[in-house]
Amino acid sequence: MDRRTFLKTVTLGAAAGLCRAGQSKALPATRSALDPAAVERELSAHRIAKIESKQSNDRYARSIGRSRTGRPVGRGFGRQIRVLTTDQGAKGGAMSGGPEDRVRGLVGAKVSDLFDLAGGTAEKAMAIDLPLHDLVGQILKRPVCDLLGNHGPRKVPIYSGAIYFDDLETTGKLRGVERLLASCQDDFDAGYRAFKLKLGRGLHCMPSKEGQRRDIDVTLAVRGRFPDCKIVVDANDSYSVDDFLAYVTGVKDAGLYLIEEPFPENRDDLRRLRDHMSKVGCKAMVMEGESGGGQAEGPWRYGAYSRGHVEQFYALAREKLVDVLNLDLGGVGFSRWRRVMPELVKAGVTASPHTWAGTPRPYYCAHLAAGAGNVLIVEGIPGTASGMDYSAWKFDKGALVVPDEPGFGLRLSL
Repeated sequence: MDRRTFLKTVTLGAAAGLCRAGQSKALPATRSALDPAAVERELSAHRIAKIESKQSNDRYARSIGRSRTGRPVGRGFGRQIRVLTTDQGAKGGAMSGGPEDRVRGLVGAKVSDLFDLAGGTAEKAMAIDLPLHDLVGQILKRPVCDLLGNHGPRKVPIYSGAIYFDDLETTGKLRGVERLLASCQDDFDAGYRAFKLKLGRGLHCMPSKEGQRRDIDVTLAVRGRFPDCKIVVDANDSYSVDDFLAYVTGVKDAGLYLIEEPFPENRDDLRRLRDHMSKVGCKAMVMEGESGGGQAEGPWRYGAYSRGHVEQFYALAREKLVDVLNLDLGGVGFSRWRRVMPELVKAGVTASPHTWAGTPRPYYCAHLAAGAGNVLIVEGIPGTASGMDYSAWKFDKGALVVPDEPGFGLRLSL
């Protein structure tokens, strides 16, 4: 999904590991459970001595084409990284937004006063939520998923979220749908076995009916070229319900895996969608939540998202109209995601946090999946970021394998 304006004001947390000397070796696959009392003692021996802001730049695997706005996405964006150093020499680094005055007062605090094994980061330290997770992982010499309890599998399904309107680009030798298929092939070769196809070409990029037809053609072409891969489609709320029902009819034999935000969600239109899907034999799951609803009046357990927006999602879930929640990883916050996951389980829905557009964020989300569980699939962003080492992470049959490296397993060299 495209990041909405209200999320831009929120601290976008996503940690990247920074290994100190002697901590760079992979840990054994079988580890004892963490003892909360022992963890508190270890963390209480460390105080935050320094918080530094650094800069890292995304390097997408290729230049990404137009989005539904009609503008190319390009090769990536710059990210603020905060590196935490303790008085004992431990370090952890992370993407961390917001002004310096939000973190300055945390210097001198005991790490044990900022982080609790049961719930993660304290509210007063949310500006460094995921940098702090990485730091704690470095201190304890344990991966972040260990801090979350290891409730999910270490092999986490992932899709490429970088298939935009590449068929509309005019540079290079390939043109049209073949160019988009080449992008899919790039990501397949990199290890992905699921693709998210952006829809909505008829909004700003092509005449309406022609764009809708192209959306159908692209979906069928990807299914034909990659018969064993999962297909996720994302319309960014750009369709009317009638036009999206026509799209579903057009791709009824494509075996869609997941439908993300086809139109602004409401009970009546989602009921029509479900009835139509049943009629044509479409068994895809429906994912909602990342966009809309306005900004929360103040911090609460769902971060930046308004209470009304979250309550609407759960109301739709009770009627079995939605299956997956995709609130933003940073818009909620890593620690808050940990805490609300049981609410999703109780409601009978899974999660797939929105991670676009920072290339490290899918890896942080994979730790959430392995640690907290109940994550259906991770939104992947093919590429790397400057000053980060991704080599500990591997693909296995379309799944991202969470490594045994301390912290988030991404070492910084900024």
